[in-house]
Amino acid sequence: MDSATTTSVEAPTGTASLRRPDNAKEPDATTTAPNGHGRGEKKAPAIKKYRHITAVHSESRPSTLSHDTRASPSFLGFRNLMYGNLICLTCHDFRRKDVVLGFLLYVLVPCHLFIAYSFEWYAAKQARISRAHSVSKGGSTSPTEDQQAKFESTWRSIRTAHLFNATLALAVHSWVVYFHIHHPLIGTITELHVIIVYMKVVSYALTNRDLRHAYLHPVKNELTILPGLYTQCPYPQNITMGNLTYFWWAPTLVYQPVYPRSENIRWVFVLKRLGEVVCLSVFIWFCSAQYAAPVLWNSLDKIDHLDLLSIVERLLKLSTISLIIWLAGFFALFQSALNALAEIMRFGDRAFYDDWWNSAGLGDYWRLWNKPVYQFMKRHIFSPLISRGWNMTSASVAVFFVSAVLHELLVGIPTKNIIGVAFMGMVIQIPLIWVTRVFEKMKGPNGRLIGNCIFWVSFTILGQPFAALVYFYAWQAKYGSVAKRMALNKTSTLA
Repeated sequence: MDSATTTSVEAPTGTASLRRPDNAKEPDATTTAPNGHGRGEKKAPAIKKYRHITAVHSESRPSTLSHDTRASPSFLGFRNLMYGNLICLTCHDFRRKDVVLGFLLYVLVPCHLFIAYSFEWYAAKQARISRAHSVSKGGSTSPTEDQQAKFESTWRSIRTAHLFNATLALAVHSWVVYFHIHHPLIGTITELHVIIVYMKVVSYALTNRDLRHAYLHPVKNELTILPGLYTQCPYPQNITMGNLTYFWWAPTLVYQPVYPRSENIRWVFVLKRLGEVVCLSVFIWFCSAQYAAPVLWNSLDKIDHLDLLSIVERLLKLSTISLIIWLAGFFALFQSALNALAEIMRFGDRAFYDDWWNSAGLGDYWRLWNKPVYQFMKRHIFSPLISRGWNMTSASVAVFFVSAVLHELLVGIPTKNIIGVAFMGMVIQIPLIWVTRVFEKMKGPNGRLIGNCIFWVSFTILGQPFAALVYFYAWQAKYGSVAKRMALNKTSTLA
């Protein structure tokens, strides 16, 4: 108790001055020096016992961050925390080779878009010649058999060139990521960029194919199905370098000659969104390093010995932090980054997602959470298959198969472990969608409530945490501590 008394009395002359820069005084502290002698005043009686009577709440004060605070709060501490985190980031194993290769691939991958542009430029040139020749002969509103055959032959050649270009982009750059980029983060960013460009090349080729067909053969029905928006830039006027460059940077995977545009750029809005991206990126890194990584490390020996109960326990521990990280990543990408990019590009359609958190089933979730990918899959895979006579179930299976392959490439190649977990994670969504569809069709709120609960359970426990455990263990088994332990065991066995 004496030590507590001394601390309470001497605090105003010591560390407490950092917290109270004002001139507020406490009666005992001003009349008694630390050595017990007065400063030109009467000697006050020594306090031998602490009394729990200090007026802690002596005046009305607002919270530091309230709007009615008397002084603007300082955020220097957060600045120091940011600097510390940035310093720690430099301690990671970002090899120079990985950074250089990642940058080179970022520059080289978009070249395949411009290769696709060269194919379409040649096709548009031939289309102009064919159209002029047809008009000079009086033309026909419907193609003859010879014209149709010639068009199909030309399209097959262009399609082969586009297919080779897109496949080359995906295969070669994925090979470089798998064999030459060691760091998983740099590899993931690079592979994601490769897949995005691949999908844009496919959309650019397929869309211009149909626009070219309508241009060469202006049948009444074909002209009416073209969106009215496209009249602002009809084919082949859209085959320009500027038009392709805009599509390259636009936050969409679906090509259109024209997009809805905003009137101007709000640079303050852009800076706010970029600030959110930076802060959320640091938050994600902090949560990953401080909470997710220890759980993953502690899971290695449990997985190695197939301790199922402990694995389930680690899985449940990981589910909470992985959900927080995923939500932060979702907001950083779809709300902040894409909105900032859309504002810079004056891209008007900002519906990058809908309220997926209210999904009554897995089907709703996959339609709502990632609208750019959903729109690509529906426009270029699902709808064409339906028009060819496929039923909805078969077309949906085809869509999820393509999505499963792309997910496996995105996760397996950067981690150097193409083990099929991401692929099966997407494929298993199909029966889960069928199960939750029953609840979606139920009348009343109970059906949607049950479906939403099933969605969250599968999302938070059976999805990302399980995949994170498996791929982390696979990485460690190949390059990390598990691989070293396996090598030591093998050496000791041989000895």
